[in-house]
Amino acid sequence: MDRIKKFIIDIGWPRAIIAFFLLALFVIAPFVNVRLDSSISDTLVRFGMNGVLVLAMVPMIQSGCGLNFGLPLGIIAGLLGATMSLEFNAVGFLGFFMAIALATPFALIFGWGYGQLLNRVKGGEMMIATYVGFSSVAFMCIMWLLLPYKNPTMVWGYAGKGLRTTISVQEYWGGVLNNFLSIRIGEFFFIPTGTILFFALMSLLIWMFFRTKMGTAISAVGANPDFARAAGINIDRMRTISVMLSTLLGAIGIIVYEQSFGFIQLYMGPFFMAFPSVAAILLGGASINRATLTHVVIGTFLFQGILTMTPSVINSMLQTDISEVIRIIASNGMILYALTRGVRVKSR
Repeated sequence: MDRIKKFIIDIGWPRAIIAFFLLALFVIAPFVNVRLDSSISDTLVRFGMNGVLVLAMVPMIQSGCGLNFGLPLGIIAGLLGATMSLEFNAVGFLGFFMAIALATPFALIFGWGYGQLLNRVKGGEMMIATYVGFSSVAFMCIMWLLLPYKNPTMVWGYAGKGLRTTISVQEYWGGVLNNFLSIRIGEFFFIPTGTILFFALMSLLIWMFFRTKMGTAISAVGANPDFARAAGINIDRMRTISVMLSTLLGAIGIIVYEQSFGFIQLYMGPFFMAFPSVAAILLGGASINRATLTHVVIGTFLFQGILTMTPSVINSMLQTDISEVIRIIASNGMILYALTRGVRVKSR
């Protein structure tokens, strides 16, 4: 009993309650005619497609820049790379990695400018980051109409110019990671092995980066800026590098998301995409100045698991279709809890 209590205290009561609630949903599912194999598959797919976006939070948290509410800026870089890849009619893994390659320079440039701005507003990074994310999405709503794309599958049919709101990638590189080395048992159980392996690879690269001299310097800046300055570390430079890395991960993350989702969503699509990622890493146990890969994995699984299981289980229990209402309540409730938890941690 004491060992169980110590384990719960170590992981934190909020995470333990959320984990037990998710476990209860999995246990209840078969008794209310919800297929357990399909539910687990959906959770794994959502875990893989959102993992890199949550991972993008780590560099900025570690450098002391706080939670990356400006994630839509990185997402826009990824959208530019994805749409350019489709413009060149690249398919399969070639198209997927071309999208990442084309998005990289945009992400680095955007991240550098974003980092320069945050260096000038130290102490208010998260508020300014929110404005940066929202304003960049609004600006790109204009640019998606003006950029000279010609691919008929992307532009509006009646005008011949301006990108559509939703663009399918199924004929290009949709599902390339999901289907790579995938495991399918029966009709409903599916493991997107390639997507999970790609997330594991990105996590490994980030883990290795933070064990280099530069990565250690970034962590030192976040942990104790005065000590880092005394040690001769250029604080502004390390913060800028962390923002650039976070923006790049956001660009890669949205491309991974799109290949799994099957569509590119433009215009207002990226507007609120930072909030689920922020909530997931906070649910995983991260604070606004410390985050680890364990926090990313646990938080992403808990957030996406509850988001997947709650609507289907409660719908079946109530025998009515209110899945969208439940999804909004569950997702926004977890986001609200995570953000208020982040504020409490900061105040301490």
